[in-house]
Amino acid sequence: MHSIDLSHYGIYVRDVLRNPSRAKLYEEALAHGAIITDSGALAVNSGAKTGRSPQDKRVVEHPASSAHVWWGDVNFPMTEHSFFINRRRACDYLNTRPRLYVQDGFAGWDPTYRLKIRVICESAYHALFMQNMLIRPSREGLAEFGEPDFVIYNAGAFPANTYTPQMSSTTSICLSLEERELVILGTQYAGEMKKGVFTIMNYVMPKQEVLSMHCAANEGDQGDTTLFFGLSGTGKTTLSADPRRRLIGDDEHCWSDEGIFNIEGGCYAKAIHLSPEKEPQIFQAVRFGAVLENVAVDPETRFVDYSDDSITENTRAAYPIEFIPHAKTPCMGGHPRNIILLTCDAFGVLPPVSKLTPEQTMYHFINGYTAKVAGTEMGITEPKATFSACFGAAFLVWPPLKYAELLADKMRRHDAQAWLVNTGWTGGGYGEGRRMDLVHTRAIIDAIHDGSLANAPTMEDPIFHLSVPTECRGVSKEILIPQNAWQDVRAYQTAARKLVARFEQNYARYAGALQTEFHPISS
Repeated sequence: MHSIDLSHYGIYVRDVLRNPSRAKLYEEALAHGAIITDSGALAVNSGAKTGRSPQDKRVVEHPASSAHVWWGDVNFPMTEHSFFINRRRACDYLNTRPRLYVQDGFAGWDPTYRLKIRVICESAYHALFMQNMLIRPSREGLAEFGEPDFVIYNAGAFPANTYTPQMSSTTSICLSLEERELVILGTQYAGEMKKGVFTIMNYVMPKQEVLSMHCAANEGDQGDTTLFFGLSGTGKTTLSADPRRRLIGDDEHCWSDEGIFNIEGGCYAKAIHLSPEKEPQIFQAVRFGAVLENVAVDPETRFVDYSDDSITENTRAAYPIEFIPHAKTPCMGGHPRNIILLTCDAFGVLPPVSKLTPEQTMYHFINGYTAKVAGTEMGITEPKATFSACFGAAFLVWPPLKYAELLADKMRRHDAQAWLVNTGWTGGGYGEGRRMDLVHTRAIIDAIHDGSLANAPTMEDPIFHLSVPTECRGVSKEILIPQNAWQDVRAYQTAARKLVARFEQNYARYAGALQTEFHPISS
């Protein structure tokens, strides 16, 4: 633990702890309302905000970067003047605090590309959270850390001024790519820092022709790397946490000319309904040093009720990646042999697995499809198609086509095979069919990894024009060919064509700007 002078940031607090130990941060957090659970994890409450605030995210519109930014519903512009007002507001608030914390760490395991990140905050829990999520420097590395590449000012307990131009509420997450700073006001949800770092990497890495990706990655005994793309609820974390393979990371990675590297030093897993039976590796990782956010804890026994969503359904656990027994550190791997695009198709019409051409891979990557089902959100009474470009639109900075073309180039140069895997419904849509059995999905993933699925016979789906394997050990042909699982073939064809129309409508937003022709799934 070291002290540090922050006066060059306009912060003059004398009591500043730099990279304190976990134990010290526990002591500090316990004095401000955190509690220790029966497993030894630290349980905290993030206050009114229990999730990200995407409508309050702003990026400074600056001549040096403006042409590179995907302006719109993801990146709302703000003036440099408004950014400086917010930064001054954050520093003024931090100057009123008796003690501050600085957490210095790295984003990116490859030393060639990693960024030095500095977090300045008033909360010990936020410092511990980022100690888990950033890559932790050694004592020697910390002494040689020098000036950071980006600084995060977390003054989340203090509101933004709604009279400041471009502010939509008392919450603000604003990024200046030129000042290399991120300022947080009006939210104490720790995930804003994690995703802020990812947003930064999503700008910096593509400038170096490195593809930043919202995906999980693992590695087999032969050094074969697999990437798992997928939106929430598709099984990305569950399927990548394979005890027979080494985990490289569960959420954010980069693909350079040297191979794959994890951006983060830890994992940020959903904790709702967490159990030792379903996700034993994650359950066991929730121990001393881990941070549990917004979970329900019995005040007497200190047991966590992971099924309790009274605070939020978005309960989370943050822990260092080495808490996973089969994690690979350093978190780096070779060029991927397989790329798996996961989708939860609640309409029940996509095959459980399809072998994709490079053109089809780009089509599905740009669309980033999954489906929400009835009951997940107010007003949803039937399955709703959801599209998120590159399986992570909320964190992109460049237009989606920049990332898609980087993916196409790297797949072509390194001969990677892509697959579309449906973890959703079969035999009918939500309410009529049934959810894909996890046993079958794992059998499909195993067959991809052992190479047998690449050599299996295939047939072309007549509606989606996908190459569908007709044989897979442990999975019946009735399931592999979705039409065969439906009792009413005509109803299947109607539902499938409706989904094709949704795909093409979404894809049309990007197709005109493509520099390379990516063919749609249907002709």
